Amino acid sequence: MMKTMMKSMKMSELLLILSCVLCVSFCAKDLYEDLQIAGCSDSDGEEMYTLEGEELWYADFKKNRGVYPLPDFSNSFRYEDGTYDTAVANQQICKDNLKKVRNAMKDIPLESDPPSGHTLYSRDEVELGVQNTLICHVTGFFPAPVKVYWTKNGKNVTEGTSINVPYPNKDGSYSQSSRLEFTPQQGDMYSCSVSHPTLSQPLTRIWDVEVQQPGVGPAVFCGLGLTIGLLGVAAGTFFLIKGNECS
Repeated sequence: MMKTMMKSMKMSELLLILSCVLCVSFCAKDLYEDLQIAGCSDSDGEEMYTLEGEELWYADFKKNRGVYPLPDFSNSFRYEDGTYDTAVANQQICKDNLKKVRNAMKDIPLESDPPSGHTLYSRDEVELGVQNTLICHVTGFFPAPVKVYWTKNGKNVTEGTSINVPYPNKDGSYSQSSRLEFTPQQGDMYSCSVSHPTLSQPLTRIWDVEVQQPGVGPAVFCGLGLTIGLLGVAAGTFFLIKGNECS
């Protein structure tokens, strides 16, 4: 982890990431990884808590509150009061350390890796007119962070967007996810573009709203097949009767 942190210090917009791993054993054979990540730069900062790779909570310093990104039905756990205030205090410590690290690490050469994975999907099953969340997940890049841009029907979107702190992978690269709160309407098209110093042009994924209406789809084909079947039976009966009359 220290090697990864040292490599990530030198970049155009320096980002300091401190990770704390706490393994808690509930019984002899069950071991879980609880990870806290605090990050800061000259212009931004983030703090996040995860359990077994799932993001449980992060600090939204623009809206001045803590956020639980998972649906309520899948995560009933809540952190104690004052967690967000602690995250704010950690930001000042992080920025003080950032100044010291910048001076100490300024001569270390930068190694870079472009993103190896980029996916775009909805958090919940899509229902027209029901609020949902689009998630743009990027992984395998170094150094952190990436920048993520959203569009709706070709127009840039910033309202309702958020991005978590870069998450360290075991191979020394990073993963990062951005979210867009939206209300799906038939025919709408969204895109997520990712930029990184290693990319000559952004990586873009497109997601469009396609929800089948009731009565459309398999039911149509079943009804059509039944109609054709009944016509076949009727035609067969007609020719059977005519054949008997001729006899």
